[in-house]
Amino acid sequence: MKKTIINREPKSPISEAYRTLRTNILFSGVDKKIQSIVITSSGAAEGKSTTVVNTASAFVQMEKKVILIDCDLRKPRLHKIFEVSNTSGLTNVLMDSTLLKSNIQKVDGLDLLTSGPVPPNPSEMLGSEKMKALIESLKSEYDYVIIDSPPVAYVTDGALLASYADGTILVVAAGQTDARAASNAKLQLDKVSANIIGVVLTKIPKKGNGYYKYHYANLYAYQEEH
Repeated sequence: MKKTIINREPKSPISEAYRTLRTNILFSGVDKKIQSIVITSSGAAEGKSTTVVNTASAFVQMEKKVILIDCDLRKPRLHKIFEVSNTSGLTNVLMDSTLLKSNIQKVDGLDLLTSGPVPPNPSEMLGSEKMKALIESLKSEYDYVIIDSPPVAYVTDGALLASYADGTILVVAAGQTDARAASNAKLQLDKVSANIIGVVLTKIPKKGNGYYKYHYANLYAYQEEH
């Protein structure tokens, strides 16, 4: 299956933008290797999950071993994107670590751990020592652990995950994301000392045929100046 644009249309400008993002991530780990990456946004429908799956696929194209984890325990989407079962997944693994291998699904050259059943206490599960231990364990088996996180402006889940990930990427939709919401999202990440390695700008207006369309045409990741 080719569910991601970078696999479907490898020569497109969009795919090239994701490869540029991949390069920027690689260069962001000069002092410390960036293995676990949380990708989040300030709000819904900003292109977060699309960015997650294409970024993961970009690393797979470099023959890196990648696992993708759906940590959006409130509104999971990765199982829908890849059209796989979500009857069991992350929440089951956090309850019983011996279930990890049986819950990893192989799709498009990468390993996928879906969210599993929606729990009554998402924040507690994601902020648990078991979640931290799982990520650290996976880092010993994979080159990259890429995490799809809930929007940080709505719930604390994303900030909790970002607090112990090696790096965090914030997705912002051009012409859609409210500036105050984006600023608040960064503030929430700063409060937990998240290592923000860049911002991805999605839905950039692209001129064509005399009018503008919104596309995931270009992605920009930049290092903060310190």
